[in-house]
Amino acid sequence: MASFPPKLKTEMTSNERLQNLKNTFETKYGESPLFYACAPGRVNLIEHIDYCGYSVLPMAIEQNILAAVSVNNSETIALANTNPLYKDFTVSCSEDIAIDRENPKWYYYFLCGVKGIQEKLGGAPLSGMSCVVDGTIPPSSGLSSSSALVCCAGLVAMEANQKSLSKVALAEICTKSERYIGTEGGGMDQSISFLAERGTAKLIEFQPLRATDVKLPDGAVFVISNCCVEMNKAASSHFNIRVVECRIATKMLAQARGLDSSRLLKLVQVQTELEASLEEMLALVDEVLHPEPYSREEICKQLGVTTEQFSSELLSSNTQHVTHFKLHQRAKHVYGEASRVQAFKSVCDSEPADSVRLLGDLMNRSHASCRDLYECSCPELDTLVDICLKSGAAGSRLTGAGWGGCAVSMVPVEMVESFLRAVSEAFYLHDPRRAAMEKQSLFVSKPGGGAAIFVE
Repeated sequence: MASFPPKLKTEMTSNERLQNLKNTFETKYGESPLFYACAPGRVNLIEHIDYCGYSVLPMAIEQNILAAVSVNNSETIALANTNPLYKDFTVSCSEDIAIDRENPKWYYYFLCGVKGIQEKLGGAPLSGMSCVVDGTIPPSSGLSSSSALVCCAGLVAMEANQKSLSKVALAEICTKSERYIGTEGGGMDQSISFLAERGTAKLIEFQPLRATDVKLPDGAVFVISNCCVEMNKAASSHFNIRVVECRIATKMLAQARGLDSSRLLKLVQVQTELEASLEEMLALVDEVLHPEPYSREEICKQLGVTTEQFSSELLSSNTQHVTHFKLHQRAKHVYGEASRVQAFKSVCDSEPADSVRLLGDLMNRSHASCRDLYECSCPELDTLVDICLKSGAAGSRLTGAGWGGCAVSMVPVEMVESFLRAVSEAFYLHDPRRAAMEKQSLFVSKPGGGAAIFVE
């Protein structure tokens, strides 16, 4: 795999979307773009446990964020979007860029990526830029439109300032800088956006960040279906509550086994310190953590911390209101899901005759765990997953953070057409709002390529 994002020469006449974006840019700014940058969305085939330190198994999708860019001496960044719902914004780039996490507008995600590059360059003033952004990833759908926007912006800022950074460096910068908007993600979305390669899923491991090809079985395709409930991670606390619950569970498990809990923040670190298997970690969860929710008082007492330390060291800014924490269920899900990621890759590597059935079963168990232990599904997603299974999917599960957005289904190749018809009839057509969204909500996806620069 190449170390740096590709810079590709493209024929405008053969790419209608690029040509339309160029026309919009020229109408808006009265000049032609200097270059274009794109970053794809993703679907995670097995769960979202990157912020606990565990490996994940996503693939990039063909839908992406695309930006047209010119560079100037204005000391400002002018941002516009082809979607009229998203307002223009202009900001000075000669000083530190401020992100308003209380107001997660589209342009603040873009500016997270720019700010990451600005910090990488030591806070130096950045080149002025004019940008028009176009997106084909449905927003708040669990397909990582927000991280793709951050990654696209990081790539734009790198190219506009004539710097060269590796894919891994860009992924790490964008993972860190997206946290300015308040989402405590773990790096999967940014990593696959940069490290993806057409035709293959990736096992992504952390510390150090690395990606390994995972060949998906020939006998099936992945179909994305949107339940049409939007979930903006930065505008709600659901996602960060799970991060916090896993952090507290880490410390409780560490203390129960005599480890120094003050320096451990991720569930994977407890397993590493104990040199234990995932099966042994699941047994430890049952032994140490009770299924009933923990109160703040009980946690403080067990960890020997004050309520002030609890709030400042363990909670994030948008989880200060939470009073009870389901530590047993969250840790059980994470260790179980880590085991399913390993099993999924093992099946893909060994290519048994019944690989589609085996992988489908892992996806189904993953969704059940997300629904029952992690409680990150929603009624509409559960209904959609059930419909997908009844319509012929070998496996189906929520993708992304949850609480809305999309399901991903593994469908035998010979059943794709009948599957699409059945899901359309059972989930979309009887609801006018869903029916209006169906075209961009139900589609087959092949593993797409990673972020890239285009020039004419």
